[in-house]
Amino acid sequence: MIIKIKRLHSFAKIPCYAKVGDAGMDVTAVSKNETDKFIEYGTGLSFEVPEGYVLLAFPRSSVSNTDLIMANSVGVLDSGYRGELKLRFRKNGEHDYGISERVGQIIILPYPIIEFEEVDELCDSERGDGGFGSSGKC
Repeated sequence: MIIKIKRLHSFAKIPCYAKVGDAGMDVTAVSKNETDKFIEYGTGLSFEVPEGYVLLAFPRSSVSNTDLIMANSVGVLDSGYRGELKLRFRKNGEHDYGISERVGQIIILPYPIIEFEEVDELCDSERGDGGFGSSGKC
């Protein structure tokens, strides 16, 4: 699949897979904006995500080596958005990412268009209405 991408900064890095078989492509910071609550990393990239697809931005596993937590857990970049991809993290200490470091990873996936049908009853299932922790262990 070909996705159109635009560099907003000359030194922005086009996302790539680190290893064969990886699902996510790494994105690199070209800017860093700090407040007392957040650090926002700009990637210097904008995307033309096709209609019917979504770009999802996740933290990399290396985030565990920092004092950062991705503020919205997973970033959602809809097909109509043409602005810069940015990743925002909450600060919980001093260790964070610097400019030119890989700060996240992206996956582009198709999604179904959902229509809801309101009903008076749902069919039975094995789990039923059991909530948190009700599915037991394997």
